[in-house]
Parts: sequence; structure tokens; C-alpha cells
Amino acid sequence: MSHLDTTDRLFFGRDDSAIDRDGAERIAAAALEGMDDGELFLEYRESEALALEDGRIRSASFDTTLGFGLRAVAGEAVGYAHAGEVSEAALKRAAETVRGVRSGRGGTMDVAPRSTNARLYAPENPVAALDFPAKAELLARIDAHARARDPRVTQVMATLSGEWQAVQIIRADGVRVADLRPLVRLNVTVVVSANGRRETGTFGTGGRHGYGHLLEPATWQGAVDEALRQAVVNLDAVPAPAGEMEVVLGPGWPGILLHEAIGHGLEGDFNRKKTSAFAGLLGQRIAAPGVTVVDDGTLPDRRGSLTVDDEGTPSGRTVMIEDGILRAFIQDRQNARLMGVSPTGNGRRQSFAHAPMPRMTNTIMTGGQHAPEEIIASVDRGLYAVNFGGGQVDITSGKFVFSASEAYLIEGGRIGPAVKGATLIGNGPEALTKVTMVGSDPGLDPGIGTCGKNGQGVPVGVGQPTLKMRGLTVGGTAVR
Repeated sequence: MSHLDTTDRLFFGRDDSAIDRDGAERIAAAALEGMDDGELFLEYRESEALALEDGRIRSASFDTTLGFGLRAVAGEAVGYAHAGEVSEAALKRAAETVRGVRSGRGGTMDVAPRSTNARLYAPENPVAALDFPAKAELLARIDAHARARDPRVTQVMATLSGEWQAVQIIRADGVRVADLRPLVRLNVTVVVSANGRRETGTFGTGGRHGYGHLLEPATWQGAVDEALRQAVVNLDAVPAPAGEMEVVLGPGWPGILLHEAIGHGLEGDFNRKKTSAFAGLLGQRIAAPGVTVVDDGTLPDRRGSLTVDDEGTPSGRTVMIEDGILRAFIQDRQNARLMGVSPTGNGRRQSFAHAPMPRMTNTIMTGGQHAPEEIIASVDRGLYAVNFGGGQVDITSGKFVFSASEAYLIEGGRIGPAVKGATLIGNGPEALTKVTMVGSDPGLDPGIGTCGKNGQGVPVGVGQPTLKMRGLTVGGTAVR
């Protein structure tokens, strides 16, 4: 059965459905007549989460949502209406609402997205594929494995979550696009205590696939072992020093700094409105030679990947920075049209209740020429940041503050003791120019990223090789 057939049954073949497909298409076409762009976005979603703490299931949830969002675009104006039901009455009310923006029309209906036969992930519903006892048993095994590994373990928390999102996008010209999107995630947190000290380690993994991969012992035991390793490392951590120093970022998840400090500034809407620190800099050098950054939504099974975005545009691979030169921004349809460029497949929304906007998918810095060992050996005194926790970024100025959840001193070209309380402080555009060595070990995050923008959260991926940066400010807690 095709994705369109599956979604037709979900939206128009339900017992409680009050409208057929032809009726929905007619109302959408009438609402969007004379507009520059727009679509009817239909969504059905099943989601669940189980949480274990201290050997017991503390919470379990299951939810289904069904609804639509109708968007009309006229010039820079957007009319948007949504409802948690797919009915003729709701669609007609939405159509009356969005037509209020027609006066701002630019004059030409935007062309439909190109079609694609690509399938980046299996369409099966993970929520329905595994019963509750099997999920609870997995969490119990995680708890037992953690406690058996180290007698210092005092607390184990684990969360298993999954969802299945079915979308269909209907345009005024009758073009229809559908997608079936699985998403799963496993998170493990381990608390250890020794000598009056209590520390925590956390690890998560997931992606656009079923639960099968998470059920493999190598996967869930690996997650437990990594969370435990981080906790044990923190038991011996010393206060982090403060000051300006060379910083080495590890591969994979540390790319979250790249995502937040730089990636948001390369989204089309911020640059069209000239509120990004990168506005007006296309074709100019904004990073050190050797720095290439891409946004790639086409990686199979990755958390940030999409066969088509939430406007129906196939995902792509956009080279944003090439060898230090700013080449492109990531775009949804509206901002691409207003900026005179092509959409890049980055129009994303949290749900049917939200209008799409330019958002990252998997944002990655590509690999370079230096071995990781060579990079470490080149640092006389500095910080090696392996994992990051939270952070804050100002899109307009590019200033950022990030906390390192796992970091080490580098002394005399060797990795020294673990440090606690380290934060990285800097400016995104300036930080790119301070990259002095790019590693040959590009890696991706384990599949845990969620990006927030304008109140909307969407799953994303990040990645990078080992990087050396000069002159970053490290905030620490060591008393001199």
C-alpha cells in the first residue's frame, strides 16, 4: 500500500470522518485561490513513553492526535488556522480565516514541490509493533544491568519513547504528498555515590526506525555502560579552570554547539529579515579554511532526516559553508520565494497546530586532515570537551554559553584529569574563524537532539569531527 493510500484511510476512511478527500481538496483549493502559496497539512500521530526509576515503572503514557493545519501565504503575510478534527465544518471555518491575507498577494502561485521516490526510513509503526510487557522488560533489564556493573550505582532511570507520524499535504493545484515517519528513543541515567560524593551520567540513542535496534543487547547495554562511565568519570572530576585557552571539541554530539551557535544564524527567515549575524555575507569568508558545514536531511534512519519536509519538498543536502566561505542558507518555501532562491527541504513544523518555518535537519561539519591524536598533542594547555549539556544563544549577536557535561584538562599534549563545571563562552561567527585544526574522524550524535525555535520543537541531528579552536573563553569554578 502506498503512503497516499495509507494516509487516505487515516484521514478520510475513519468511522468518525465527516469529509471525503474530494471535499477536502475542494475546500483547500477554494481557500488558496489567488494566494502565492499554501497547503492543507493533515496529521495523525501515535506516541508513547515509559519511564522506569528505582526498578519500577513510574509512568506510562499513550496518546493519539488527529488534525489539520491550513495555511495561505500572500507575500510576506501568512494566514494559518488549525483544528483537532478533520471535518467539513472545521475546514470551512479555517478557509474563511486564512483568506484574510489575500490582499498581500505577490501575484504568482508558487510552483509545486518536485516529486520524489526516495524513502529514508521504513514506514512501519513502532508503537504498534511491540507490546507493553516487552517494553517494560527492556527497562527492567537496563536497571539490573547497571546495578550489576558497579556497586556504587545508587539510582537508575530509563525512558523508552516512540511515535509514528502520518502526514499528507494537499496543495491548491491538487498535488498530494504523504509521508510515514517512525521515531524512537532510549535514555538512560545512572547515579553513582562514593566517598560522600554523588554524580550522574546520561546517555541516549534513537532514530527513525523501530524498537528492534534498541532491543539488541549491544545497544541498550552500550547505553547503560556509557551513562555509567560518565558518572564514574565525574566522581573524580576536579573544578574546571577559567580563562582564555585552546579548546578541543570531541566528535559527534559536541556538534550541538555548531547547531546552536551557528546553524540557527544560517536559517533563511533570520537572514531575510536581516536579524542574523550572517545576513548579507553570502560569498564571503566567515570561517577558517577547512571548515565545511552542511545540513543533510537525506541520511537514512537519522533522527533529523525527512523524506519530504512539512511543505512537501524533498529533503536535500545543503552546503552552507564551504572551506570557510558562506554559500547558502537553509530555506522553507516562503522565505526561498521572497529571497529569490529555491527551497531546500527545510520547511518544518512541530505539528498540525503550527505553521512551518526554516529549520535544520542534520547539521554536520565534515571531516578534515588531522588525526585526533595529533590535535590533542598540539595543545600545551587547554580543555577537551567531549559532551555538552544545556546552552544559550543570541541569534542576532551570535553570543553563546554552553556547559560541558564531560570535559578534561589537556596538559603538555596529553589528556589530563576530568573537570567539572566548565562552560564555553563565545560568539558563533567569531568561533568559526578560530578553528585551527579539523579532525579526520567525523561522527554523528547518537540520535537524541531536539531543536527549539519560536516555541516549536522538532527532532534534529548534529555531527562533527574532533576540532581545535584557539582563544575560547572557558568559565570554570576553580579557585586560584
